[in-house]
Amino acid sequence: MQRWVVPFLYRADSSGRSAPFELTVMTEDGAHVLEGYLRRGDEWYPIIDGVPCFLAGELKPDLREFASRHELPVPADDGAVPSTQKATSETFSFKWSNFRSYGDDQKEQDFLFGWYRRKFGLAENDDLADFYRDRHYVLEVGPGSGFNTRFAGEHCKGKVFAVDVSAAVDATFSKTRHLPNCAIIRSDLMDMPFRDDFFDLILADGVLHHTPNTEAAVRALYRKVKPGGEFFFYIYRKMGAARQFCDEYIRGEFSKLTPDACLEVCRALTEMGRELSRLDATITLTKPIQVLGIPAGTHNVQRLLYYNFVKCFWNEAFDFETNNMINFDWYYPHDAWQHTPEEVERWLRSLGVRDYKFNDANPNGISVLLTKPST
Repeated sequence: MQRWVVPFLYRADSSGRSAPFELTVMTEDGAHVLEGYLRRGDEWYPIIDGVPCFLAGELKPDLREFASRHELPVPADDGAVPSTQKATSETFSFKWSNFRSYGDDQKEQDFLFGWYRRKFGLAENDDLADFYRDRHYVLEVGPGSGFNTRFAGEHCKGKVFAVDVSAAVDATFSKTRHLPNCAIIRSDLMDMPFRDDFFDLILADGVLHHTPNTEAAVRALYRKVKPGGEFFFYIYRKMGAARQFCDEYIRGEFSKLTPDACLEVCRALTEMGRELSRLDATITLTKPIQVLGIPAGTHNVQRLLYYNFVKCFWNEAFDFETNNMINFDWYYPHDAWQHTPEEVERWLRSLGVRDYKFNDANPNGISVLLTKPST
């Protein structure tokens, strides 16, 4: 963490007031505080391996040894959080500790940044860097391996923050520590240490459906967007009946396993996706199968199964292990809610959002880019 971050951190007390944090530095490396703590009265928050941690309740790491070394009071138990959040944190800590290089390969970047263009509603050849260039304060929630946070930091004239509930912060910090305008923070997105109405762009790509309540997560992030600012989120779309049944059944079985065991059993699904994809076979349906939500038309066989029956992702831009990780990402997390566009529109109307667009990036997701009203 760089010292410039401290004035941007905000924590209201029970009366709604916020006193500034005092920074104590124990270890530094160049511009970064690698170990230390942020203190405000009796409250303190550790900085571990360059990342300040604001987790609470069951999500909070064991800080007794840290407190003893720095002669700090042992943090009191500050309440529990939903157990699924703890499981989610553990799942994604495992994932991003094992796939830290995701998004580093040029073929992967070509695919991933092309997908971002579609999700943002940009033309295929638009310069993605322009999307970030003139922003003052950008927040990415759930940065994963950190490849997009790095890209935003390289092209944004302002400050870029990334927040994650899991140990993904370590991968993201390693990718961005060379950038003078990036800050990585470990926090629950429902309890972030930032003021409301602050960011002129917030990104939450494939994150909010992994929280206990997607709508509540949308509202929590929306509060942090400044009037006139933009908010992008991508969430799972509710799929047809056969896909829902298979997803629920497989997730129920796979979520009982250890992460390593789940990765292993996913390999059969990944292999099926690869072999079906390499067939490059198509079929044509003259009539829609309405009860299953399958439209008429010509379908690639692998895509037909993937979108309508079972997650068997395969993309030649990735190696086998990365494709397998993407299937793991679908079936192992305990919370993986699916929603309809009509449902999302109701959320936006209730927030008073008038300026928004659903960008058709792929059939199994909903991409939303909205602007918060200025008045």
